[in-house]
Amino acid sequence: MPDPRFFTVAGPFTLERLAAVTSAELASGVAPSLLIRDVAPLDTAGPTEISFLDNRKYVDSFSSSKAGACFVHRDLAHRAPSGMALLLTRTPYKAYALAAQAFYPQPAPRPGTASTAVVDPTAQIGEGTEIGAGVVVGAGVRIGRRCRIAPNAVIDDRVMIGDDTVIGACASLSHCLIGNRVSIYPGVRIGQDGFGFAMDPAGFVRVPQLGRVIVEDDVEIGANTTIDRGAGPDTVIGRGSMIDNLVQIGHNVHLGACCVVVAQAGISGSTRLDHHVVLGGQAGVAGHLTLGAGARVAAQSGAMRDVPAGEEVCGSPAVPVKQFFRQVATLARLSRGTGTRAREE
Repeated sequence: MPDPRFFTVAGPFTLERLAAVTSAELASGVAPSLLIRDVAPLDTAGPTEISFLDNRKYVDSFSSSKAGACFVHRDLAHRAPSGMALLLTRTPYKAYALAAQAFYPQPAPRPGTASTAVVDPTAQIGEGTEIGAGVVVGAGVRIGRRCRIAPNAVIDDRVMIGDDTVIGACASLSHCLIGNRVSIYPGVRIGQDGFGFAMDPAGFVRVPQLGRVIVEDDVEIGANTTIDRGAGPDTVIGRGSMIDNLVQIGHNVHLGACCVVVAQAGISGSTRLDHHVVLGGQAGVAGHLTLGAGARVAAQSGAMRDVPAGEEVCGSPAVPVKQFFRQVATLARLSRGTGTRAREE
C-alpha cells in the first residue's frame, strides 16, 4: 500500500465508475456498485483493491490473488479465482494506469508566490500557478495557468511555459518554449548552449548557438536530462514523447511525436527521430542521422547509420536485430572451435 505520508488516495470508486474511466467492460455477474478503495499488485491486493494481469507470466499469481477486482484480457478471464470481479479490456495495463491516476491524481498547485522567490516585474504568471521557494523568474517570462514551479528552479528571460505544466526543483530553462501539460523533473537543463565549435589547430572556435528548444504538449522529461538549444535550427521534442532520467539530447535534434528515450541514452546533434521511435537504455545515436517512424534501437547499441522505419537494430555498430544475433551465434561457434583446437595442440 502506498505510504500515506507521501500519497493521498482518492475514492472509493464503484466498479461502474472504474469501468467508465478505463473503457473496460464489466464481466457478466459483476456488481456495478461494488466499492474499490485502492490499487495494488496481484500478490498483495485484498478484497477492496483492484489489480491487473497483462503478462501471461503472472497467470498463476492471478489465479491465487485475493484482489477484489482485476483488469484482464478476455482470453485469460477463465483463470480468475472464484469471487474476483473482472473488468475486461484489450489493454489491462493501460486500464490499470488510468485507474491508478483516478485514485492518485497529481496534487493541485497551491496558487501563490513564495516570499523567497525572485520574480521580475515584467513576468506574466497565469492564474492558479504556484511559484516555490527560491525560484527565479526572469524578465518577459510567460507562465501559463495552474502551473507548479518547484523550489529553486530558474526560468530565464523570455521563456514561455504553457498551462498545467510542472517544473521540478532545481531545473533550469532558457531559450525555450514549453507546451501544455509538460512534466519537467528535478535537475533538468533545457536550452543551454549546444556543443558546437569549429576545429582548428590553432585553437577551437566556438560557434554561437542561435536556436531554441521547442517542447510540445504532453511531454515528460526525466530528472537530470539535458536538452541543448539549436545552433540555428531549433531543437524540437515532439508531443507526447517520454524521456527518461539522465538523457543527453544535442543541438538541432528533432524528436517526432510519442518517442521514447530510456535512461542514459544520447542523441548527437542534427539527428532526426520520426514518430514513435524507441531508444533503449544507454543507446547512442550519431549525428546527422534519420531514424524512421517506429524504429527501435536496443539498449547499449550504437546507431551509426540511418535506421529505416519500423526496423529494430542492436549492437555497436548497430545492425538489424536478426543479423546481430547471427553474428553472436557465429562468434560463439568460432570461439568453441578455437578452444577445441587449442586444447588438442
